[in-house]
Amino acid sequence: MFQIIRARQRHFTDFGWLKTYWLFSFSFYYDPHNIRFGPLRVFNDDVVEPGTGFETHSHQEMEIVTIPLTGEITHEDDLSGRVVIGPGDVQRMSAGTGIVHSEYNLTDDPVHFYQIWLYPDEPHRDPGCDQKFFPPEDYTNRLCAVASGRGDERAVPIDVNATIYRSALDPEVSLVHECSGERRVFVYLTAGMLDIDGKRLVPGDQARIDPEGPLQLVSRNGGDTSFILIDLPSSRAVGYSQEVLWGPGRKEIA
Repeated sequence: MFQIIRARQRHFTDFGWLKTYWLFSFSFYYDPHNIRFGPLRVFNDDVVEPGTGFETHSHQEMEIVTIPLTGEITHEDDLSGRVVIGPGDVQRMSAGTGIVHSEYNLTDDPVHFYQIWLYPDEPHRDPGCDQKFFPPEDYTNRLCAVASGRGDERAVPIDVNATIYRSALDPEVSLVHECSGERRVFVYLTAGMLDIDGKRLVPGDQARIDPEGPLQLVSRNGGDTSFILIDLPSSRAVGYSQEVLWGPGRKEIA
């Protein structure tokens, strides 16, 4: 499967203080055909106005990753206190058995950030937070793992068999993402133009892919290309093999 969802197909809501694109069913936006992609449950593209934010609320049993693009968001929770998350930072909040937090823009400028939620591999874990800074050179012309549950020590650890990559490519740069039929790939394009195995994405587009092998990613002319790529476990169905289904068929029983 190679599905491209165009920017215009995203669900958009303007709350005044918050302008947001919800890529999956979220809050009052419900689409039974757009609930999740493997363990990826939420991908929100948010802009929060100055002096506003998300009031104190709780989460359970979810890995929540925040990636600011521009501006700063102030996070405060009942475990680790107050931290500021800015461009280059990646924060992971493991909700586990329960965490209470708030997120506010305490600056004079809007903050633009992505928030990504994934189901954890194991429930009932202790809640907690972690945060790391990735300078632009870490993700320029390469795929940089910024959050991972697959043993990448450079990334922020998450409790799920997935890896979130960030990348910013100069025009006409080509990369290969190694994957197989055992994995799924989600891509969301922030800027520029990106070809994935010859299929083109423009800003705001997303791709949901069940690859059979490595994926070739090529940035095209028109400015720098930046995107998020998420490598996830496959959720293909368990059942009969193709050999059984397309074999000689039912034999007569004597």
